[in-house]
Amino acid sequence: MISYILRRTFAAVILLLVVTAVTFAIFFLLPRLAGQTADQLAQQYIGKSPSKADIAAVKHNLGLDQPIYVQYWHFIKGIVAGATYDLGPTTVHCDAPCFGYSFKTHQAVWPDLTSRMPVTISLASGAAVLWLLSGVVVGVISALKPRSFFDRTFMGVALAGVSLPMFFTGNLALLLFTDPGPWPIFGKEYVPFTTNPSEWANTLFPAWCSLALLYSAVYARLTRSGMLETMNEDFIRTARAKGLRERRVVVRHGLRAALSPILTVFGMDLGLLLGGAVITETVFSLHGVGEYAVAGITDNDLPKILGVTLLAAFFVVIANLVVDVLYAAADPRVRLS
Repeated sequence: MISYILRRTFAAVILLLVVTAVTFAIFFLLPRLAGQTADQLAQQYIGKSPSKADIAAVKHNLGLDQPIYVQYWHFIKGIVAGATYDLGPTTVHCDAPCFGYSFKTHQAVWPDLTSRMPVTISLASGAAVLWLLSGVVVGVISALKPRSFFDRTFMGVALAGVSLPMFFTGNLALLLFTDPGPWPIFGKEYVPFTTNPSEWANTLFPAWCSLALLYSAVYARLTRSGMLETMNEDFIRTARAKGLRERRVVVRHGLRAALSPILTVFGMDLGLLLGGAVITETVFSLHGVGEYAVAGITDNDLPKILGVTLLAAFFVVIANLVVDVLYAAADPRVRLS
């Protein structure tokens, strides 16, 4: 197991380097291939009617006058060992991990990301608990009572949940359950967990429910199909023949064997959300990583976009690594193979 984890960790590092290189090439190499010069790239970050001296200074400060591979090397070196940036009148040092400085705000990207990560982590983790519990429970009950009223009703609700977009369900929750809606039982402004845990949950609960409605539908259908297949296996009949209680057969043997695809999807979904829930954070005015990514895209601020992309890739890779390790605990057949 240790050797397996080490191999997967090494592969994760290589994958992160590849993601960084591809993202860097998209934003720095493709414009050059499309015909843009370094002067034209630098001119995007200056006001109207810049002089040649201003363009040359910005191009030098941003490193746009250097070859692409040199720019990429400086970026990777900054993540590992930090970097020193010439911002014009001043020179500043960015400690590792350094994702560069914003072209627009001249603020370091990594501190901006870390200040916003608690919001995104709170949003993703709370919603993940809700959609995992509700989706799995509904899927198990539907599989145990196929084609029943419960099965048809909740699979219909699941289909509606996965079909409704977040900007609809999110705005509906805000209209109904926040002031001045008809049932204003939740707050709008985010409160940190360390400040007031109850207010923290109160302000995030509408966003959690909106995300859970979207994602739990997928988990309910996955659990239902997996349980329908697993409950007809020989080892389930053997467990029942030994006289085990039905609850133990369902949970200990049936559900554990059906968890593998659920864990795979859960790792991907949670990793992507930790990299920024763009629409949800925008709808609920949450100042998280997703909102930061939107600001970077709107301003064409490449260091912000690179930082968010690498952070999202890191969360996805780590989530999948954890899921691979959990396979053996969830399904005994993996250990035997």
